[in-house]
Amino acid sequence: MNISVHAEADLYAVSHNDLANAVRFLAIDAIETSQSGHPGLPMGMADVATVLFSRFLKFDSAHPNWPDRDRFVLSAGHGSMLLYALLHLTGGDISLDDIKAFRQWGSKTPGHPEYGHTPGVETTTGPLGQGIATAVGMALAERMANARHGDDLVDHFTYVIAGDGCLMEGISQEAISLAGHLQLSRLIVLFDDNGISIDGPTSLATSDDQLARFAASGWSVRRIDGHDPEAIAQAIAEERETSRPSLIACRTIIGYGAPDRQGTEKAHGAPLGPEQTAAARRTLGWDYQPFVVPTPILKAWRMVGQRGQVARLAWLDRYECAAPEQRDLFIEGKAVALTAAYALAAAKLRERFATERPKLATRQASQQVLDGIAGTIPGLVGGSADLTHSNLTHAKVQTPVTRGAFAGDYIHYGIREHGMAAAMNGLALHGGFIPYGGTFLAFSDYSRPAIRLAALMRIRVIHVMTHDSIGLGEDGPTHQPVEHLAALRVIPNLLVFRPADAVETLEAWDCALGTEDRPSVLCLSRQALPTFRSDARGRNRVARGAYLVVTPDGGRDVTLIATGSEVSIALEAARLLATEHVRAAVVSAPCFALFEEQSEDYRAEVLGAAPRIGIEAAVLGDWPRWLGADGEFVGMRGFGASAPAPVLYREFGITSQGIADAARRAIARAGKTQ
Repeated sequence: MNISVHAEADLYAVSHNDLANAVRFLAIDAIETSQSGHPGLPMGMADVATVLFSRFLKFDSAHPNWPDRDRFVLSAGHGSMLLYALLHLTGGDISLDDIKAFRQWGSKTPGHPEYGHTPGVETTTGPLGQGIATAVGMALAERMANARHGDDLVDHFTYVIAGDGCLMEGISQEAISLAGHLQLSRLIVLFDDNGISIDGPTSLATSDDQLARFAASGWSVRRIDGHDPEAIAQAIAEERETSRPSLIACRTIIGYGAPDRQGTEKAHGAPLGPEQTAAARRTLGWDYQPFVVPTPILKAWRMVGQRGQVARLAWLDRYECAAPEQRDLFIEGKAVALTAAYALAAAKLRERFATERPKLATRQASQQVLDGIAGTIPGLVGGSADLTHSNLTHAKVQTPVTRGAFAGDYIHYGIREHGMAAAMNGLALHGGFIPYGGTFLAFSDYSRPAIRLAALMRIRVIHVMTHDSIGLGEDGPTHQPVEHLAALRVIPNLLVFRPADAVETLEAWDCALGTEDRPSVLCLSRQALPTFRSDARGRNRVARGAYLVVTPDGGRDVTLIATGSEVSIALEAARLLATEHVRAAVVSAPCFALFEEQSEDYRAEVLGAAPRIGIEAAVLGDWPRWLGADGEFVGMRGFGASAPAPVLYREFGITSQGIADAARRAIARAGKTQ
């Protein structure tokens, strides 16, 4: 969509500088009013953003979510006023009052862009590097959707504005390496190459040649003057024609136009102040009061926002002319609905697991689930960070996505856990896909920042984390997660599942797939576990977070609450206690977050009034909330060790005898206090 805005702008005698300065001064004025924010990037990148939005970006401000729009990601999210100014000027759902309320309670213009909060924001950015890595997922989604639906329905670009800080973050290397390997040709990164970071010149900490770095990863690269609109336009136009992802290093001046701040770290993260704001107005010839955009300039910008109507209506015409089966596939692909075929396949799996009651690792049960359902959900896309045969994430019907062959549904992410997690966010945000990806639970630390953003954005992304405890055995404490369950459980909006057998694994998958507004983590065992569930057609019990597995006759003396691989040990302990006439209820608690959402009456029914014992091969974490004053925890107090799994469970006291001992102590303590 390489259409110049000059003809439209000339109707009002509006120059590029007028358009760009409208962006600059809305940003400056909002930050001055807030007395908080980052003026440097909006001032420095206003020329680049103006050329991009006015001449190239395919969007319709009245319909910010139409499927075939170009995606724009502000990876350097601290420069959020650049994006808010553009959304307002082009007629998006951001008013001048919203601009004036920058960074204030309840406004649409928070300090960093937030997906789902501000119309027109494609992804939440702020943690540097996340935006460019998420954009790789968006660009990959565009190519995959194009392979499924064709050029008539999917034909758009992904643009990114990234700063020096984004490219310093380690995740950027994972992202650019993956994008270059796959030759994601419709990804264009506009690098705000100003040589300044918070501490001062970037030369304080880095001397990387970014162009050489990107070129080494297979990108098309070039450097331009980021304040020359024709050079910017020529670079974007030419890079749109390449067969590789593109980096355009835009040499800019941070804080451009503020005489005593520009080109220095002082322009980065603080208001300019009255004197420098006035000086910038004089320097750039912007002789207008704060928040005033003259009518001719505003009309020109509104024309930019409306021009995309032509492309959107043309797309709707193509959609209407498509074959009915193609339209249905496209709608289904965008909505990612769970089909009737999926429900039937899941029901058959459940019946088989409940009837056969296999003894197998929950990672193996997960693979059988994927083999059974993958062909029934068109938008399901799997992957692994180079652990496919350990995570068991590849379904038999899935084919790999490779360079130039994007019709597949399985992605080999390589050893890039952080980049994988962010790319999965991009796949989900683009629409049309339910992404899942695997690694070891101990490596969730590498993925955590992107998992946190998925939870903040409330998007459906599924992380398959295998080797979930000391039960992985001989690889030792470096690979044995002990604190990771607790760390993940405290992330708001995140569903953390630790299923105990094959039936629970199926139910956990069903919960994760059916929850459209939250990401999930499935924590799966390496060691084989017996299937204790035999209810072939019952309701999904994992969906309630915790439930009674054993309810002794005549009431209970103690309640044993366990997750995952420790549920079978708790069942053994209950049988042991029964020989001593101690009535032990057993609770499986695969998802604390879902249990917390149940009614108070249901939680009381499950937990009971007797003393409670928590059992998990992990650290204490937030277990005390479920155990009460008389409760006791059987689990890990430190890191694991290298030895066979049965030896580790014995040495760390996570055994049926150890649980029974804890139960006796808790019962005795409770008796003394009565």
